[in-house]
Amino acid sequence: MMQSPNDDMLLKEAIKPDPSGGKVTRTNDIAVQTQYLYVRVVKARNLGAKDDTAGSCDPYAEVRLGKYKETTRHFEKNFDPQWNQVFAFTKDRINKASVVEVTIKDKDMVKDDFMGWVLFDLTEVPKSAPLDSPLAPVWYRLEDRKGNKLQGFIMLAVWWGTQVDEALREAWHADDDGDALANNIRSKVYLSPTLWYLRVNVIEAKDLVPGDITKTPELVVKATLGFQTSRTRVSTSRSIDPKWNEDLMFVAAEPFEEPLILSVEDKSAPYNSKVFGMCAIPLQNVERRLDDKAINNTRWFNLEKDNVTIDVENEKEVKLASRLHTRICLEGGYHVLDESTHFCSDFRPTAKKLWKKSIGVLEVGILGASGLLPMKKKDGRGTTDAYCVAKYGKKWVRTKTVTDSLSPKWNEQCTWEVFDPCTVVTIGVFDNCHLAGGEYKSGGGTMDSNIGKVRIRLSTIETDCIYTHAYSLLVLRPSGVKKMGEIHLAVRFTCSSLLNMMHMYSQPLLPKMHIHPLTVRQLDMLRHNATQIVAMRLSRAEPPLRKEVVECMLDVGCHMFSIRKSRANFFRIVEVLSGLIAAIKWFDDIRNWKNPIATALVHIVFVILVLYPVFILPSVCLSLLSVGVWNYKYWRPRSPPHVDTRLSYADNAHPDELDEEFDDFPTSRPPDVVRMRYDRLRSVCGRLQTVAGDIAIHGERLLSLLSWRDTRATTLFIIFCLIAAIVLYAKPFYVVVIQTGFTVLSHPRFQHNLPLVPLNFFRRLPSKYDCMI
Repeated sequence: MMQSPNDDMLLKEAIKPDPSGGKVTRTNDIAVQTQYLYVRVVKARNLGAKDDTAGSCDPYAEVRLGKYKETTRHFEKNFDPQWNQVFAFTKDRINKASVVEVTIKDKDMVKDDFMGWVLFDLTEVPKSAPLDSPLAPVWYRLEDRKGNKLQGFIMLAVWWGTQVDEALREAWHADDDGDALANNIRSKVYLSPTLWYLRVNVIEAKDLVPGDITKTPELVVKATLGFQTSRTRVSTSRSIDPKWNEDLMFVAAEPFEEPLILSVEDKSAPYNSKVFGMCAIPLQNVERRLDDKAINNTRWFNLEKDNVTIDVENEKEVKLASRLHTRICLEGGYHVLDESTHFCSDFRPTAKKLWKKSIGVLEVGILGASGLLPMKKKDGRGTTDAYCVAKYGKKWVRTKTVTDSLSPKWNEQCTWEVFDPCTVVTIGVFDNCHLAGGEYKSGGGTMDSNIGKVRIRLSTIETDCIYTHAYSLLVLRPSGVKKMGEIHLAVRFTCSSLLNMMHMYSQPLLPKMHIHPLTVRQLDMLRHNATQIVAMRLSRAEPPLRKEVVECMLDVGCHMFSIRKSRANFFRIVEVLSGLIAAIKWFDDIRNWKNPIATALVHIVFVILVLYPVFILPSVCLSLLSVGVWNYKYWRPRSPPHVDTRLSYADNAHPDELDEEFDDFPTSRPPDVVRMRYDRLRSVCGRLQTVAGDIAIHGERLLSLLSWRDTRATTLFIIFCLIAAIVLYAKPFYVVVIQTGFTVLSHPRFQHNLPLVPLNFFRRLPSKYDCMI
């Protein structure tokens, strides 16, 4: 059997799901255990002097294991240094080493002086279990190379552990050259900032001082919060006491670093705006609202010519000053969207007081990757420095960077609390392009390349089962879809209460504050601002989570127009309606007596349901039940869904369509290309315009039945309604239904080939299309 070209991109099962369904008894058991030798160098005391002239020492510690060597920072003129540094060595790189050496040396200009060491036999190093507490450090006496005791002590802890050990997060790792790698290769955990919606209700202003009394001002209020700017509409009251009563929305992040700046401007000038005054309001003391109750606490703020920060609590009213009347609050009942609602990982409101208890725990074991494509050149050969980023809720987990490997092994496990089963966890693989120590520039320069991304919806996996699969890493490029390799993941969703999880399916997806929804334009703008704030805050961490990585994980550009996505969505609609189309075809076959036995059975069932209508709803429910049981037995998915290139129309998209999808906004393509794409878009929109017009025509024909636009048609319809009312009153309703059904299902020799009379009548009704230009 020949293999399809797309089969290589499908999900591959490495280990079947755990059929036991038992509760977990220990943590961190779904990732492959990687052995590490940990050496914690805490401090030293009573060191002897080595500098003959100064009578002091500049000590540092050196940890050597075979060809690997790590050093602590050194302290100048200190006999009791404190380092408190941890070093980790992977067991598979130790090779033939049998002893770990911890040496104290004195930093010198020419050659560092030996001050003593401590040796540990690897066979005697204790092993630490995953759930054990950290091994307590112990004081050791320094010795010379012959084993004689020297002056000074060093506090150490040496043990065998795994990647589960808490010390791995702060440990320094060794590479093949024996130097400590840069800080940005370590695994780290990041937390997104707490995001709030800031609602600014601009009510009115008083006592503004106009610059030119001969001109009528066009007054607006400009509000700025960081990089976010919004303006009210021009006030309809053209006076020095304008009124607006308009809401402006912003996204604010804790800790609140920037004040809200309000200014009143005159937009009547053609090129520049005149500022009547402004004020800066810190957000720390702004009232926080947790429900939909109105805030009656409004405030007047004095407007100054310069940007002056106002103390909200201690502000004093100044007479004869321009003032601005506002109502400002932080909305804690909303969930601030920084992801698309289609694959959101968290739906909780901002305020922690409104959070509900968790319903379970999600564990993701990031095992490794295989078959990665080289992302850059190093010493004339292709290589990749890969790391993973997993995002669920506010918690981001970045694995260590495995350098110079196309088949990296991470073997790290991430754990999250789950508050909603209908959420999505995202795992992305990236190439680290900042190992050379260059400074990161968010506006350009070297950027971490996207190798691929995987999304797993928790509602599509069974609870208390381990799923270990190899997911294809697919990236859409201007040349087409490309497989960048495979990532091996182990996923388990443990439910703490099945009843609570089932109850979540009856709850609103978003917090109840969203019954007062924001407009679509506001949501798009606020989501864009939220993603920018999250990217900026995480890029300021150490090591930074790069802006391009955050934007890729949050799918910043997922709402941009694409011919390919439009075509894919159209055929998704066709597939959804395929069941209805199949039912219509089946009914047409029944009506034309293609299968006489089936048609006779339909007649019998039809008569029974009409005579005993109490059986209609139970029959429908039993039918749905039987279909569900059948699908569970034969069509139930055995693995989480993955990216489908056929569904996305990514495997056969035209190159020009992909080039348009990857174009900047605004476009940067030549005028001829833009003109061609514009003409193509006009053609597509013309077809949509025709479909919209046909829908409008059918609706207007329905309305024209009683509008007397066609007096003859309306007269016929009224007469028909009168006759139908008399007949339906005289005859039992079930008799009318049986007669109508038998007429529709009559044998073809008794049927007419012409369209039905009601359809002919409907097509002759007038519409408003005649009145259009």
